[in-house]
Amino acid sequence: MTSRINRDTQLCMSLSGRPGNFGTRFQNYLYEALGLNYVYKAFTTRDLPAAIGGIRALGIRGCAISMPFKEACIPLVDEIDTSAAAIESINTIVNDDGHLRAYNTDYIAVATLIEQHQVPPDITLALRGSGGMAKAVACALRDAGFRHGHIVARNETAGRTLAEACGYAWSSDMQGVQAELLINVTPIGMEGAEADTLAFSEQEVERARVVFDVVALPPETPLIRLARAKGKSVITGAEVIVLQAVEQFVLYTGVRPDDALIARAAAHAIG
Repeated sequence: MTSRINRDTQLCMSLSGRPGNFGTRFQNYLYEALGLNYVYKAFTTRDLPAAIGGIRALGIRGCAISMPFKEACIPLVDEIDTSAAAIESINTIVNDDGHLRAYNTDYIAVATLIEQHQVPPDITLALRGSGGMAKAVACALRDAGFRHGHIVARNETAGRTLAEACGYAWSSDMQGVQAELLINVTPIGMEGAEADTLAFSEQEVERARVVFDVVALPPETPLIRLARAKGKSVITGAEVIVLQAVEQFVLYTGVRPDDALIARAAAHAIG
C-alpha cells in the first residue's frame, strides 16, 4: 500500500481514548482490495478542538470518533446528520471541502443487529452504561419498540437523562433489577485492565435470554463466553464494529463493498 501513497491520497483516521487496530486493518484492507487511493490511521489526542481543527485544515476526508469523544465533538463540527442529532452523539465525521458533517453509524448497526437476531421487543432489558455509545444503543432499542427496561449507570445525571429520554428506569447498580436482555456498553471486559471482569454476574446471565456486549476487542469477552456456555443467544461487539465500520467506509468513499469482501475484511481485522 505504501508504494501507492502520493499527493492525491485521501487520509481517513480515527480518534479514540484507547486506539485499537480494527479500524486501521479493516479500512485499509478494503482500500487495497478495491484499488482506492485512501489510507487510514488511528490516533488519540489530549487536545480535541485542535484535532478536529486539523481534520478541517488538512483536508482529512473522514474520522471515526470513539469513546470518550462522541459527545464532546458535537460543538466542533458544522452540521449534524439526523442519525446523530436525535441521540446527541456522533461516531463519524465526513469532511467535504472544509465542511464537517457528523453522523452516528453505531445507531444504524445496533438497529440492524436487533432485527437480524430477532430479539423480541416485549422483553425487559438492562443496559449498563450512559455514554455516547450507550445513547446509540438505548435509542435504537427504544425506536425498535423496546418499552421495558433499566439504564444501569453509576453517573446518576447521565443515567437518569438517558433513561428519561428512552422511557426507561434508572438504577445505579443491578440490585433488584431482573432483565431478559442484558447489554454491556462500558469498557468492562475490554482488552486491558478490565479484560477479566464480568459486566453482569453469573446469576444475572443465568436469568437472561439474550446477552449483548458492545465491547469488540476481544471478540469473545468474558461476558460473551459465559453467555455462550449457558446457552444464551448472544450479540457481540465484533458484529457491531463491522456493521458500523462498513457504513463509515461508504460515507468516506461512496463505495459499498459486497458481503463477501466485507467478511474477508472483518476476518483480517479481527484476526
